[in-house]
Amino acid sequence: MADYWMEQESFQLQGVPDNVKLNQLNNLLYEALTSTGNVSQCALVNRKGLEIQAHSDGFKMNTKHLNALFGGFKNTAAVRKEGINFEGVKYKCIRADKYSIYASTLYEDVPRGLVAVRTNTYVLLAKYTHPMYPAVCIEAVEKLAEYLRAKGR
Repeated sequence: MADYWMEQESFQLQGVPDNVKLNQLNNLLYEALTSTGNVSQCALVNRKGLEIQAHSDGFKMNTKHLNALFGGFKNTAAVRKEGINFEGVKYKCIRADKYSIYASTLYEDVPRGLVAVRTNTYVLLAKYTHPMYPAVCIEAVEKLAEYLRAKGR
């Protein structure tokens, strides 16, 4: 958060304002994920308060779906067996461990998938649809997560 102090009857600003930080996170998501052409929607969610820190246009999530997804990191066996419901879509699990969940809809007219990767502070969510390449989406999300882990986030 930015710090303000008084100097000669005017306020000075120290640090980066929160709205600029939000724009930086949105730009980071765009540059690292959406611009690949293999991520249709993405979001960066704070693990502690389930706060959406940044998201691509049109990607709205409710707390119920986020709780279910975040619970999947704790109970990976159930996610592998039962799959995951997210935004009213049933996804079949491809991979689930304590850091990553990859899921796909295999039997729909338009195949799509979900990638969730956990870092120390955030969970990165990304969705892809046909004809996007799932492997490119997964690689982009994992690389961004690796970058955030290196920064201690």
